[in-house]
Amino acid sequence: MNVSVSVFKHKFFLLLAIFILWTVLSVLQKPVFLLLYVGGLTQAFAVMCHGLPLDLSIAGYLSAIPALLLLLSSLPQRFLHSVRAEKTMGRVIRGWIGIGAVLFALSFVANLALYGYWQFPLDSTPLFFITSSPKDALASVEWWQTLLGATLVIGLAVLIYRLFCRLLRRFELRVYAPLPLLGGLAMLLSVAALFLPIRGGIKVAAINTGAAYFSDNTRLNHAAVNPLFSFIESMNRQSDFAQQYRFMDDKLARRMSAPMLNPLRPSTSPAADSLLAEKRPDIYLIILESFSDTLTRQKGVTPNLNGLKKEGVFFSRFYANSFRTDRGLVSILLGYPSPATVSLMKYPSKTAKIPSFPAYLHQAGWGLNYYYGGDADFTNMRSFLVNQGFNSIVEDVDFPVGERLSKWGVPDHLLFRRVEKDLAQDHSVRPRLRVIQTSSSHEPFDVPYHRLRDKKLNAFAYVDSCVGGFVRHLKTSGRWQRSLVILVPDHLGAWPDDADNFKSWRFHVPMIWTGGAIARPCVITTWGSQQDIAATLLAQLGIGRHAMRFSKDMMDPAQSHFAFFMMNDGFGMIDDENEVIFDNQLQKTVVDTGRLKGKNIPLGKAYTQTIFDDIASR
Repeated sequence: MNVSVSVFKHKFFLLLAIFILWTVLSVLQKPVFLLLYVGGLTQAFAVMCHGLPLDLSIAGYLSAIPALLLLLSSLPQRFLHSVRAEKTMGRVIRGWIGIGAVLFALSFVANLALYGYWQFPLDSTPLFFITSSPKDALASVEWWQTLLGATLVIGLAVLIYRLFCRLLRRFELRVYAPLPLLGGLAMLLSVAALFLPIRGGIKVAAINTGAAYFSDNTRLNHAAVNPLFSFIESMNRQSDFAQQYRFMDDKLARRMSAPMLNPLRPSTSPAADSLLAEKRPDIYLIILESFSDTLTRQKGVTPNLNGLKKEGVFFSRFYANSFRTDRGLVSILLGYPSPATVSLMKYPSKTAKIPSFPAYLHQAGWGLNYYYGGDADFTNMRSFLVNQGFNSIVEDVDFPVGERLSKWGVPDHLLFRRVEKDLAQDHSVRPRLRVIQTSSSHEPFDVPYHRLRDKKLNAFAYVDSCVGGFVRHLKTSGRWQRSLVILVPDHLGAWPDDADNFKSWRFHVPMIWTGGAIARPCVITTWGSQQDIAATLLAQLGIGRHAMRFSKDMMDPAQSHFAFFMMNDGFGMIDDENEVIFDNQLQKTVVDTGRLKGKNIPLGKAYTQTIFDDIASR
């Protein structure tokens, strides 16, 4: 009996030691994050305490395989193969520890590296980017950053693996011996107890990242979140749309959101609100990488865009729907409020069922062309575009190797030059939609242009100069009078530094319509988001009947006008009466201003829930 008790103690304390070591390693991540992104350790104890439930959960996950093997080894001797079985179990546990060490190190380093740009804890986005196009996923990373990151991951993984190997050597002389019935039952209970930290206790709902949120300071909350837990949670909710953002009864959500949706009828705008003098223009939709309204107000950075604001139609209360390019493209082209917690481009079967304004233009006789200097397979972009009817997609491989000068592929001046070349060879009278997606104003900001000292601002100034050059080309080519040029960013990017995801200016972007097809210059002060480009444009072109229920005609006074955007993880809604931003992790409204405070909180919740219901139904 004494021998059995000793064997059980070895098994139990080994399992406990594995669990505690994973927990300690998780807790030790917090001070590093605080030093890098908060600037001190004054809140370290609070961050560690509030993040502990997630750390315990990850420790439980990473201890599960060793726990099951220790339980298996507790079976009577006749079910095992003595020494051979013990060696196999030892190798499997070491192999699992090695995998866990790599995952732990990778999530820790990736979170530290990406947080400065994304401002939210690690999720599944990097995996989607890397699997769709590794070259473009690494394009914004300098070689030394890649080398440093790889070195840190390998070094940390090796260190963690060696710590666990030393731990195993202290126990494994007797740890794989069988146990009698009572000892086996005790071991079963010990292993089953792991499900408590994994689920976060005995609650009905499993623990989520929101359990770590405790402060009005967003960075302290993010410091408390375990990055590996955040990644796993993000992977689990990628396709579970119907269970996300459940604020109220579905019927109530549909009833509350109905007035905010497109009534699916022709626009009732009076003729005086027509922005276009030409009803079948050539359309140039220029999607500007990472530009923001704040950027255009920096002296000397965007003189061309600022000039075009005055000679065209400037939408002054316009917002990006999200914070990444793949989300922005969904909102712009599909007229759809792309959810921030998942990239819809990852699901071509769903995006193919959502109508798009290029598809409606194609049905009405417009040809479709897409120009991008990078890899069109990045983030499933090719399938996304083909489903809309783009039969001509120009990408990096369509340029000479000598012109692929940047990490993202082709610099923007060469991209615009290719469009100009194609225009010179196009003698068709058929109108066309040409989408031009820029990329040079993205990390690492290496551009063939040197006007401003600040590397980031210089890159934006370069793209601005490319846009100005293209507009001048249209004016001198004889095409200007029948041209409609729409300029809109995909999202705010790397400037200004440390943009707060829970501030509305983070999503405020300029939209400009210009060209000879514009009837008169003016400023539109109607609230709107990228999702509203589709319905507004189609209405101006006389294509009023469409099934884009989330896109509103910004020139139709009969429709409900508001700006809507999503961050990770929450939403914002602004109209003339109320601006609200809701943090879904905190389950708290963090911004509520205007003369009717609180009005948009239930409306925003209903609208967000309706979006996810719509995605789930497709």
